[in-house]
Amino acid sequence: MIPPQEASARRREIEEKLKQEEETLSFIRDSLEKSDQLTKNMVSILSSFESRLMKLENSIIPVHKQTENLQRLQENVEKTLSCLDHVISYYHVASDTEKIIREGPTGRLEEYLESMAKIQKAVEYFQDNSPDSPELNKVKLLFERGKESLESEFRSLMTRHSKVVSPVLILDLISGDDELEVQEDVTLEHLPESVLQDVVRISRWLVEYGRNQDFMNVYYQIRSSQLDRSIKGLKEHFRKNSSSSGVPYSPAIPNKRKDTPTKKPVKRPGTIRKAQNLLKQYSQHGLDGKKGGSNLIPLEGRDDMLDVETDAYIHCVSAFVKLAQSEYHLLMDIIPEHHQKKTFDSLIQDALDGLMLEGENIVSAARKAIIRHDFSTVLTVFPILRHLKQTKPEFDQVLQGTAASTKNKLPGLITSMETIGAKALEDFADNIKNDPDKEYNMPKDGTVHELTSNAILFLQQLLDFQETAGAMLASQETSSSATSYSSEFSKRLLSTYICKVLGNLQLNLLSKSKVYEDPALSAIFLHNNYNYILKSLEKSELIQLVAVTQKTAERSYREHIEQQIQTYQRSWLKVTDYIAEKSLPIFQPGVKLRDKERQMIKERFKGFNDGLEELCKIQKAWAIPDTEQRDKIRQAQKNIVKDTYGAFLHRYSSVPFTKNPEKYIKYRVEQVGDMIDRLFDTSA
Repeated sequence: MIPPQEASARRREIEEKLKQEEETLSFIRDSLEKSDQLTKNMVSILSSFESRLMKLENSIIPVHKQTENLQRLQENVEKTLSCLDHVISYYHVASDTEKIIREGPTGRLEEYLESMAKIQKAVEYFQDNSPDSPELNKVKLLFERGKESLESEFRSLMTRHSKVVSPVLILDLISGDDELEVQEDVTLEHLPESVLQDVVRISRWLVEYGRNQDFMNVYYQIRSSQLDRSIKGLKEHFRKNSSSSGVPYSPAIPNKRKDTPTKKPVKRPGTIRKAQNLLKQYSQHGLDGKKGGSNLIPLEGRDDMLDVETDAYIHCVSAFVKLAQSEYHLLMDIIPEHHQKKTFDSLIQDALDGLMLEGENIVSAARKAIIRHDFSTVLTVFPILRHLKQTKPEFDQVLQGTAASTKNKLPGLITSMETIGAKALEDFADNIKNDPDKEYNMPKDGTVHELTSNAILFLQQLLDFQETAGAMLASQETSSSATSYSSEFSKRLLSTYICKVLGNLQLNLLSKSKVYEDPALSAIFLHNNYNYILKSLEKSELIQLVAVTQKTAERSYREHIEQQIQTYQRSWLKVTDYIAEKSLPIFQPGVKLRDKERQMIKERFKGFNDGLEELCKIQKAWAIPDTEQRDKIRQAQKNIVKDTYGAFLHRYSSVPFTKNPEKYIKYRVEQVGDMIDRLFDTSA
């Protein structure tokens, strides 16, 4: 049970809390009454504001709509006025531009093209909006006149500024840069830069707006003429300035050229004369032959103009490639891409046809030369064919994209030259075999026959064209292996051919040697020719080529030479047999000789003396051009005769076989040797 004091305290505490709560409740009630009053006032204000806004909106919206309509009307008026101005401007285009169009584009292309653009727009406007308007005809006529003026300007610019490339500059262009210490690129400026820009702008306008392709024909006709004239000018330059000692000289680039050239002379591409120079060298060493009965036209008598024409043609081929490349680069800037190949094809036709025609003329001339056995002329085909094959990759690259007929022109010419070259080789071999034996044309002194020197000279010249000649021979092979012949295959064919020519030559020489009545002279003739052939083979590397298919050729020729020397030596037997020890009678010392024995000794001396004099007189007029061989044959014969005569003289000089010994003992041993030393020497 709670004590009374605690209960009283508890009551008082509760009463105080209740009083506080009542006070709080009274405060809240007052606050709510104030809040309600404020809310009512705010609602009243907002209602009044809303009413005023509605009144304002009702006043402003009509004004706004009216203003917007006015603005739209103003814009429409402005647009209409602008359109009217634009339309009216088209009606003034003709009068505004007529003077400019009439005066032409020369010197003011930019302004002219701007006027043409205005006319073009006027034409389009009238066509779309007023096709029956007289203004349309007026601007159309003006546009056509302007287009014609641009075409005329294009032609004029191309004609005035397209210049023939000088021969010296072409030679600079095609000469080998590997000869320069500092390489320099030779570039061609076909048109000045400012002119080129004008030409490009006109061509683009004609394509885009003029709908015109005639200017492309104008372009290729003008450039084609310049290309053709440039190449012909180079050829004429060769004719005027070439000599047998060299080709036209190509100095340095024009703007760097004073009086001192910086380039070496252009190398001769055709080394046709190399073998002839070798032949002259051999002549100095006693290997040259004298003219004798060959129906082959002598190679030494080649006309120098053949070399000039050959060099000119070869350089013109190279010039065509370089100039055509340059023309294509120029064309790329001026002609639309999809017309470039066709235009280029047309542009190069005249120059290319000229080269091909000249090449066919060379083939035709070679064909005629074969008929008359002028194989020196046929040789011009070899350097040309070699150069055409070397140039073919560049040719193919330049002609890429042209018509098939254009691409096939060079291969066709190459085939023609290979065919005629093979024909020449075959006919030459046949002529060597069948060259007639004409007694009146045989060398009287037994020296080298002209047929031999011609044959060797021809073969030596093939050394510079081994691949070309081998390819000619291979092109005529019908076997399947020949269709894709290798260099080794063609080399073997050429070796076989050379051996065939040498074999034919040897057979013919044997036949010709029978023309001589004296077997000794026949032997000297064969010796000289065989020796000439062998020395020529050895000195010109032909021997290595022969050895490809005939290993023993050198030994065989040496055996033939030795055999002819032995045949010649037998001619002295009729002299030495008179005094040979085996046929001499034996006399007893101190025994008086009988008349028959004395007569026999006299006959032996007389026979030797007469035979010696006769042979020396005859053989003195014979020739052995090779000094080494001449000395060798003289020495061998001198040793034989001197030894035999010396023994004979020793035996009978003291025998009293005559009262006039000086009548029979006419020569001392040394005198006999001196006489033999003068053999084969017409100057002695």
